[in-house]
Amino acid sequence: MKSLNKALTPLALALALPGAAMAQNAQSGPVLAAGSTVLTVTGEGRTARAPDLAVFSAGVTSQAPTAGAAMSANAAQMNKVIAALKAAGIADKDVQTSQISLSPVYAEQPIGPNGIARAPRIVGYQATNTVSVRQRDLKQFGKVLDTLVASGANEVNGPNFQLDNADAALDEARVAAIKAARARAELYAKASGLRVVRMLTISESGGYVPQPKFAFAEARMADGMPTPVAAGQVELSASVTVQFELAP
Repeated sequence: MKSLNKALTPLALALALPGAAMAQNAQSGPVLAAGSTVLTVTGEGRTARAPDLAVFSAGVTSQAPTAGAAMSANAAQMNKVIAALKAAGIADKDVQTSQISLSPVYAEQPIGPNGIARAPRIVGYQATNTVSVRQRDLKQFGKVLDTLVASGANEVNGPNFQLDNADAALDEARVAAIKAARARAELYAKASGLRVVRMLTISESGGYVPQPKFAFAEARMADGMPTPVAAGQVELSASVTVQFELAP
């Protein structure tokens, strides 16, 4: 009997305090009118802008018989690359070291008389130093790349075109996403013989639409032509998931 009383206690409290139970239900989500139903839809909005920022990486890979010699040669060449970036007008805040590595270089060993490959032999070391660069003057981008290669950079990768301040463009995409969600809700409501009463919840996701990245080879064209760069446009998107209340 004692255990039965304990089991009935929560039910008794719920019956005695209906107001508290209603308040708890209200906190769990919006209260719907009798006969209403919930429709969940997604809406997407997109906008495009000409980019004003290019992010790319540049660096030097060096090899030498010893680890110290590889690092020393790499440091000397990388100092020239960083100096070339500054001479091209890239601000200190827009150049950041992204990778420094040192690894052994192995030579393949011949197969032994017993048919088992011998352990690889270290024949030197390879040092790499890479910086991430934010190029703000896109008209000079191709010239900067050529300057880097001329100064000794033998690894250049990118660019990733971006907007330095994407807030206004993203807001435009967000407005378009809400309009698209509303239009879709109106369509479903009309097809179902219902009407849209109100929005209940909104959640958002979105951002830049991914772009392909381009890699620039170490060697320049034989005729010395400058590296062509086409910035095109960057596309931004916003996606919203919206719950609507529908009613007869």
